[in-house]
Amino acid sequence: MSSASLSQWLPDDDRVERAMTALGVEFHDPALLQLALVHRSILNEQGADSAATIVASNERLEFLGDALLGMITAEWLYRQYPDQPEGTLTSYRVALVRTETLAEWATDTGLHELIYLARGEMGDGSDIRPRILAGAFEAALGAIYLDRGMDVATQFMLAILDADADRVMGDSETTNYKGRLQELIQNREKLTPGYQTVQATGPDHARTFVVEAVLGDRILGTGSGSNKRAAEQDAARDALDRLALEGIVETDGRPL
Repeated sequence: MSSASLSQWLPDDDRVERAMTALGVEFHDPALLQLALVHRSILNEQGADSAATIVASNERLEFLGDALLGMITAEWLYRQYPDQPEGTLTSYRVALVRTETLAEWATDTGLHELIYLARGEMGDGSDIRPRILAGAFEAALGAIYLDRGMDVATQFMLAILDADADRVMGDSETTNYKGRLQELIQNREKLTPGYQTVQATGPDHARTFVVEAVLGDRILGTGSGSNKRAAEQDAARDALDRLALEGIVETDGRPL
């Protein structure tokens, strides 16, 4: 589908230009980046037929970006950790390419504000679902590759990996309080804890979020942070501390 025919389903705004600025990549064909931002729900909402929904959403670019992400990340890990065995590299790669990580990177790069999306696809508290954010990030990577080539796509990803991979892999191994809380609650209650944002204060460049870890109507813990993922980790840490006081877990989060 041409950019002209796609535009009939989308609002006339400057989000493609904003996306290029957010990603730090100047596109020769901005229509490719626009396509990367189109979730199929907006086409359904606007009444596009099924053929248009398939061709004019970001799903094909997401498919391409997923393959690129896996390859670039695997090579980065191979070179970065020459003494680590295959099993360790695999665990690192899983942490780096999981949906939650990609959703964080989509938010960090500003894509969360630029996706063409039906309001019905919003999660709790008007947040975009992590799977949609992750798909937009992968689609953007696919669009960068098609428009600017492998070198630019690789440079884009390496900048993110160099800046954030240690934090992501560290969270997955030592400070993943959310993972430890989820494992504990699922083992004891056969349920999964959730997180709800109860407060967001401060200007856009210095926000503070307050989040509660909840199980049904019960508040397990409360945390704060400069972004939602940090606040959720802090809430999970607080929940584990409270459970330790109740004698349910050790102070390091392990079940008694």
